[in-house]
Amino acid sequence: MEYMFEAGFFGTRAPFFMDVVTLIVALLPLLVATAILFAKREKYALHAFAQTVIFVVSVIVVGYFEYGVRLGGGYNAFIQDVNVSHTYALWVLIIHILIAVVTLLIWIWTLRTARNDYQRKTLPGMNRAYHKKMGIRTFIGIVLTSLTGIWVYLLLFLF
Repeated sequence: MEYMFEAGFFGTRAPFFMDVVTLIVALLPLLVATAILFAKREKYALHAFAQTVIFVVSVIVVGYFEYGVRLGGGYNAFIQDVNVSHTYALWVLIIHILIAVVTLLIWIWTLRTARNDYQRKTLPGMNRAYHKKMGIRTFIGIVLTSLTGIWVYLLLFLF
């Protein structure tokens, strides 16, 4: 697993694993938007499959990230050479984590209720408006998670 801590590909002082995770986090809103387009085009099976795959891959990426951070010495190891206030960086990280956790819970709920509604044959159909509302909330959370994740990366490895 030494490859994880080799130099990343963005040209910052971030390790390889952090660049991989940041790239995926940056692309996540685009991937989810693509999956949403499937639903708009009434390709519901493809929409459901894409959302499920994106969710599973996202959970794996978070696990990979957590493993790398723990193996690399935790937050304190990554904040060492930062030129911004440690308090400021910590608050940005806390905000990012709060948004990410709330988004994860909303995303899980949206996927679970969608699966149940589909099995009861109320989606698409009767529960479409509720699913759309929850999907919008999930998407907003994913965009905010992505933006704050990039913000944390920039604070820790660029500034």
